[in-house]
Parts: sequence; structure tokens; C-alpha cells
Amino acid sequence: MVIAPRIIIINSEIPRATICNYLMPKYSIRKYCIYSLLVVTPLGFLFKIYPGPGRWWFNDFGAGLLYEIFWILIVFAILQKKKLINKIPVWVFVITCALEVLQLWHPKFLEMIRSSFIGRALIGTTFSWLDFPHYAMGCYLGWLWIRWLNEREKMGSLSGSMC
Repeated sequence: MVIAPRIIIINSEIPRATICNYLMPKYSIRKYCIYSLLVVTPLGFLFKIYPGPGRWWFNDFGAGLLYEIFWILIVFAILQKKKLINKIPVWVFVITCALEVLQLWHPKFLEMIRSSFIGRALIGTTFSWLDFPHYAMGCYLGWLWIRWLNEREKMGSLSGSMC
């Protein structure tokens, strides 16, 4: 008896996207952004402390790439608006480039922040022109990531439903 209403809904002329929106909770993008952050965040810190071959790239540029993805996922998890999918990576790129330029400035309050590992990881310590292409690549990958999450939600595949 309980299954009958679902069969009627699926067999009716309701478009597939509407059925998926009905069956899938609104919080699924946020949930999968958090799952993504649970992968990206430790990976970014591991890149920062990686001691093996190519460590100069992993410690500086690879971590910067993941840093961009991290912030894109954070902002998208908070705002979750489809119209912002193209704007979030641009603003993350602009802000992190501004933070990179701030690394040329060494006032006492910034030096206090940079004195801890988290502070160094978040705002950096040394300026490098080579960070900018890696930031751009990280923003591009972050943009692809949130587009993928948004498309999966529209199709209903993030919720585990059969839509």
C-alpha cells in the first residue's frame, strides 16, 4: 500500500527533474561539499608538509591549487545558488591573488598571523608569481567540481535515489 503512491508518481507525466527534486532533500549539495572538504582539507595540509620527491611543487603550488578548491567548496556550501557557480571561482581567485600580493607586506599583525602553521597555510608567507597560474588552475578545477555537484543534484544522483 505504501509503495503505490510512489509508483503513481513515477508513472505519471511529471518531468523527471521534478520527481528528483521532490524525492531529494535540499541539503544534499551542502552535504557533498562537506564530504569533498573532508578530502580536500587534509590533502592540502599533507601537500604542505610532504617531504618526498617534488616536495617544492607539492608544498607550494599543489597546496595552492587545493587551497582554491577548498575556498570554492566552502563558499558554495554556504551560498548554494546556481547563479553563483560561475562567480564564486572568480571571486575566490581575486581574493587569493590579493592575499598573495599582501605577502609582500610585513606589518606586525600579519607577521603574528603568519607565525603559526595555520596562519602560514591560510595567508602564506612569501610572494611568488608562479602561484597565480596554480590559483587559476585550482579555481578552474573547483568550478568544475561545484558544477559537477550541481548537475548531480539536478539529476538526483547525489541523494542515492533512482532518479
